[in-house]
Amino acid sequence: MLEDEPLNGFTGFARKGKAQFQYSRAAEQAAQEARTEFGEEFLSSIPATDRRWAWVEISLDAIRHNTIQAKQRLRAGVRLMAVVKADAYGHGAVECAKTALSSGADNVGVATVDEAVQLRDAGVTVPILVLSEPPEEAVPLLLAKRITPTVFSPEFALAYGELADLHGMKAPFHLAVNTGMNRIGVRAEDVIEFERQVNFHRALVHEGTFTHFATADSGDTIDFNMQVRRFVDALGALQAAGIDPGIVHAANSAALFRFPDVHFNMARLGIALYGYHPCEQTRGAVDLRPAMAVKARITAAKTVPMSEGVSYGLHYRSPGSVKICTVPIGYADGLNRALSGQVDFILNGQYMRQVGTICMDQCMFEVDLRSFGTRERLDPQVGDVVTIVGRDGNAETTITDMARFLRTIDYEVACNFSLRLPRVFV
Repeated sequence: MLEDEPLNGFTGFARKGKAQFQYSRAAEQAAQEARTEFGEEFLSSIPATDRRWAWVEISLDAIRHNTIQAKQRLRAGVRLMAVVKADAYGHGAVECAKTALSSGADNVGVATVDEAVQLRDAGVTVPILVLSEPPEEAVPLLLAKRITPTVFSPEFALAYGELADLHGMKAPFHLAVNTGMNRIGVRAEDVIEFERQVNFHRALVHEGTFTHFATADSGDTIDFNMQVRRFVDALGALQAAGIDPGIVHAANSAALFRFPDVHFNMARLGIALYGYHPCEQTRGAVDLRPAMAVKARITAAKTVPMSEGVSYGLHYRSPGSVKICTVPIGYADGLNRALSGQVDFILNGQYMRQVGTICMDQCMFEVDLRSFGTRERLDPQVGDVVTIVGRDGNAETTITDMARFLRTIDYEVACNFSLRLPRVFV
């Protein structure tokens, strides 16, 4: 067709179709490139620390060190249980369990059936104890995954034994004895009556007996000693009745380091596994190394004129000659809002005051731009790494200090930092 040929319905349609075909080829090429650039394999390869500039670092060397410290304090033949409930107190259950087991731990303890299933599915093969009695509906999971439950009610024990017997299996359990904490367990004076109701069942196997101390971390040992006496009496009653209590365990982290007489056949290493002292009495007595550090990168850095406020409520106002830096971590990540204006972050080995109200997803800190004495003048930039918890040079911020200010315990602060921060194991 000639260049100046007039259009009609047919020629116009033909020309339109040709142009559309050329466009489609270009679009297809672009789509192919996009499939490569935005493919699942590529997208999944982007590290979590590049998706958001805030993360938790876990030192597996510290987990290993703390396990060895505990194991060295046990008599030969006494087992060590690594308690990795609550995702290892926010440290990563699978990685911490495997590290503890390779460093001398023998058993694993968790709080829920799902926590136990996660470990089994990740290849943990040692005995796993759920440290409370699960619902009866979870019995199939216990048997299929070889998970040992805590037992303290005859109804659960018999349901557990019946299903096991139906499939030609054994149903091992640990009996929880209530010696005074009054949380769970058969009362110490009632253990023989409990056994009378369940020990006829051929599938049930009384594999262990334990209690939990309410005040092993206290300077006053009156209540602790009372619990010990009740537990020993309960064990004596079982043995007198011809019942083997199996693996006997009572010591938590505090009792493990303070009271060797209650190590029995196994001790349970919880908070100390992660490097935190269970009480003041263990400080100086054992070398524990905190395994958790919390870090972030600066997402914004700006000078704020004198007297202008920062964050919700404008409770902080700039004194001038400061840079206000933002990091993408807030109370939804476990940095408690009550810490607003009460903690220091660390930048290049120097303490920096957190300022303004801690927000849900972000918070700010102040960098003094003035130079004086031997203090190095800092010029923070977007992308610089900031330590929220941990050590940088000679400066250190700790979960223990945060817990003291919040009038709570290290356990809670550490667990909260697991809410949505990715973990990096180093």
